[in-house]
Amino acid sequence: MHISEGVLTAQVLGTGMALTAVGTAIGLKKVDYDRIPQVAILSAAFFVASLVHVPIGPANVHLILNGLMGVFLGWVAFPAILVGLILQALLFQFGGLTTLGVNTVIMAFPAVICFYAFRYGIRSRKPVVSISFSFLCGSGGILLAGLLLAFSLVFAGDHFIGVAKLVIIAHLPIMVIEGLVTAFAVKFLKRVKPEMLEAVYAR
Repeated sequence: MHISEGVLTAQVLGTGMALTAVGTAIGLKKVDYDRIPQVAILSAAFFVASLVHVPIGPANVHLILNGLMGVFLGWVAFPAILVGLILQALLFQFGGLTTLGVNTVIMAFPAVICFYAFRYGIRSRKPVVSISFSFLCGSGGILLAGLLLAFSLVFAGDHFIGVAKLVIIAHLPIMVIEGLVTAFAVKFLKRVKPEMLEAVYAR
């Protein structure tokens, strides 16, 4: 879901930078510094997962794991994803520095929404409920990110409307994959180390 440089208007780029600055500030304020290693691991997982991508016009289709990051990090997903995107832009020229703000919002804001929308269901003691909400969290993160990406392209000009529709359609299988990955991760951690989930939701 990296948007390349030279595609978006200055207004969209400026809005993305402003929203990313606010989200990152909130995330840094909320972060528990004893959990920095966990944040770093999730940021690294995001970095690696989104390296394998398929170009779709001015954007790319790839795993994001933003729903999974939302489960564990909440607002802290903003600085975690921002770090990953900076490294990708500098090391592999994915996305770009001018689109860094917009790309961060596209991937991190859905993580925050999923955190608040699904956290109570994920905490449920009923396995079916917990797994179902975990799947919705993973797939919902991709759906929301795809919609934000599509809106960003539409604001860049009418000639990107077809690409925006294609991006959403192309992410449908990614939604299923990310939903399954998130459900598996939550189920596994609930069995071996449930305090990792409780630590996030206690804040």
